[in-house]
Amino acid sequence: MLVGVPKEIKNHEYRVGLTPAAVKEFVSNGHQVLVETLAGDAIGFSDDMYIAAGAAIASTAEQVFAEAEMIVKVKEPQPNECKMLRKGQTLYTYLHLAPDPTQTELLIASGATCIAYETVTDDRGGLPLLAPMSEVAGRMSVQAGAHYLEKAHGGSGTLLGGVPGVAPGKVLVIGGGVVGTNAAKMALGLGADVTILDRSLPRLRQLDDIFNGQVKTVYSTLDAIEHYSANADLVVGAVLIPGAAAPKLLNREQISAMKPGSVLVDVAIDQGGCFETSKATTHQDPVYVIDDVVHYCVANMPGGVARTSTMALNNATLPFGLALANKGPANAMLEDKHLLNGLNVHEGKVTYKAVVDALGEKLGLTYTPAEEALKG
Repeated sequence: MLVGVPKEIKNHEYRVGLTPAAVKEFVSNGHQVLVETLAGDAIGFSDDMYIAAGAAIASTAEQVFAEAEMIVKVKEPQPNECKMLRKGQTLYTYLHLAPDPTQTELLIASGATCIAYETVTDDRGGLPLLAPMSEVAGRMSVQAGAHYLEKAHGGSGTLLGGVPGVAPGKVLVIGGGVVGTNAAKMALGLGADVTILDRSLPRLRQLDDIFNGQVKTVYSTLDAIEHYSANADLVVGAVLIPGAAAPKLLNREQISAMKPGSVLVDVAIDQGGCFETSKATTHQDPVYVIDDVVHYCVANMPGGVARTSTMALNNATLPFGLALANKGPANAMLEDKHLLNGLNVHEGKVTYKAVVDALGEKLGLTYTPAEEALKG
């Protein structure tokens, strides 16, 4: 199979779909890899390193899309990239379709087979290709929050860790999954007063054990969210419904009741955001202020630490990517129910139910089970 790796074009996105080490794995399995020039250069992966790993270098993205049988990316394809996809071609990347009708329509029109990292599953009920970026985003959320709490950056001037004689800042983490756990680890490490809200009592018990009682674990209700957000210096939105639009957990009225200069970090922004006032921002222009509350809603947070993120992502995506190349996409998915769960669009059919639930009425979509779509 000819595998193509275009350069990412989203604002300040420096990650790359395959590292040179991953390219070497594909080549050793008998595949060809075509990498767009400078695709990994910004994070220390030069064209020469890709050539040494066995890749060929393409001068343009158009060449990569025209020649490759499978496109491996990081972020969802932008409109001009979607228009270069074709029937018989496989796209393997993050998609986040539920809040994105434009991309959904373009992928349907392309006829391509589109596999979303974020909906591939594992035997434990986890999301193994989303987990590494969730770990990164969770840790970054507290770094970003601490930064924007500084007075010069629009915040209240609160130091999360406090100092002797001054109480630490209060951090509220809504959601106790991978993002929330990593956010809590960072906040606790800084010395903050940390509260985690979640709707799963078994998960709250796990978190209590993980943190040895050093964080407060609270069952998530509307009242709890309202109470703890009103007293927080930093709120991290860390909720996820796999493949679906994120639920709105804080409305405008509740946000306006927060402390002036407090910070909201919406890690769920890729799936539409979990705060009513959230709108996607970029690393170039990451924050805005509504009702004296600083909003950080960067849609590709892990891109800010692109080298670490790329290597962590490749560790997770490589085995599935090799299976797609070695067996062919249809056979690989039909043999592996977890990879099959990653299929979102195939030859004009939407094969992930949460996307149809979110956009079906607006776009007139119908749901086709993934296995049925592949078997034709």
